[in-house]
Amino acid sequence: MTHDTGSLHARHRAVMPSWLSLYYAQPLELTHGEGRHVWDAEGNRYLDFFGGILTTMTAHALPEVAKAVGEQAGRILHTSTLYLSRPMVELAERIAALSGIPDARVFFTTSGTEANDAALLLATTHRRSNQVLAMRNSYHGRSFSTVAVTGNQSWSPTSLSPLQTLYVHGGVRSRGPYADLGDAEYVAACVADLEDMLQQTAGGVAALIAEPVQGVGGFTAPPDGLYAAFREVLAREGILWISDEVQTGWGRTGDHFWGWQAHAENGPPDLLTFAKGIGNGMSLGGVVARAEIMNCLSANSISTFGGSPITMAAGLANLNYLLEHDLQGNARRVGGLLIERLRAVAAGLDVVREIRGRGLMIGIELVRPGTDEPSPEAATLVLEAARERGLLVGKGGQGGASLRIAPPLTLTVAEAEQGAELLADALRRTQRQLADAS
Repeated sequence: MTHDTGSLHARHRAVMPSWLSLYYAQPLELTHGEGRHVWDAEGNRYLDFFGGILTTMTAHALPEVAKAVGEQAGRILHTSTLYLSRPMVELAERIAALSGIPDARVFFTTSGTEANDAALLLATTHRRSNQVLAMRNSYHGRSFSTVAVTGNQSWSPTSLSPLQTLYVHGGVRSRGPYADLGDAEYVAACVADLEDMLQQTAGGVAALIAEPVQGVGGFTAPPDGLYAAFREVLAREGILWISDEVQTGWGRTGDHFWGWQAHAENGPPDLLTFAKGIGNGMSLGGVVARAEIMNCLSANSISTFGGSPITMAAGLANLNYLLEHDLQGNARRVGGLLIERLRAVAAGLDVVREIRGRGLMIGIELVRPGTDEPSPEAATLVLEAARERGLLVGKGGQGGASLRIAPPLTLTVAEAEQGAELLADALRRTQRQLADAS
């Protein structure tokens, strides 16, 4: 079978929305994968450092997941939540126990957007308020309600909203009015900002929704303990804390299984949302909450596709593999090595402003050389140069000026070193291109 990627691109543009963006000047059609590698329609092989936007968490074509999906598909593909589902109950039991939330209940969705949407529904209903606090530079999804709590202009197509959203400082450590402060002073300043912000509300705010590490925002994060300090203020007012773990969950940060555990001094969040990695490519998300919050809805509700037997089978197999092979530990060890290699390379490059992150969740912020000005152009050039060298990475951050590095958690030391060298070469080339153009 022959593949004409150019023709497919033209067909894509003819039937898909103009805002459905594609990477690369000549977009890729990925046809298959194995482990940490994928192949395109022309047969080119790539080391995958983005994993379908942090979704291929364990590995491409993981046999254990493929087997579980195939066996479940051979029995029954779909039933809906109107019937008892053993795989759904089993996965909910595992996630409830792992969540750290007492008396936890789990509701499954088909995406992180839908999980955050459900969390906002629960929090605003429980608190009888449409006021929500969110973080600047945040991203929580593409639905009407999640766009309304997204503090990132690049991903906010409308200002219309069912919610009143107020944005708090703290998600971006190295930029903004508090960037020059030490960590303790930074946390104190952000807490003071939160307390001041609460004076601008009508009282009775529903919740704070926050990503422990901002994903689309360029893998930015506050100092450890910020959300614990926020929790102290929120608890006094009865305001709920929603931890958006769509990108940080399941051990990706290496140091913790959940991102909120870096901010655990005042207990777990009231609600936790998850998606992406748990399905290893299957459409699987959900929200975990204390029973009193989860059970606050007075009207009937079901999910046609949330908790589907086939996605639950995939999630169970994937979670078992993750825990049995200590992929959190691998993310900590190999991710630590990778970030060290990248920082060594970046030390001599003016185009790199900062390398940040933890585990296998690493951001590289790029600037116009000789300035502190974010450079989306540099990020695009590196993306293309890396692809030419057989490496796939992602983009994000302010204006799309940061690279996002998030390989599957089974990444080996050899693959980390290879990827670091390919990326180093792409960064050096980009710096030369920008210098020649200036």
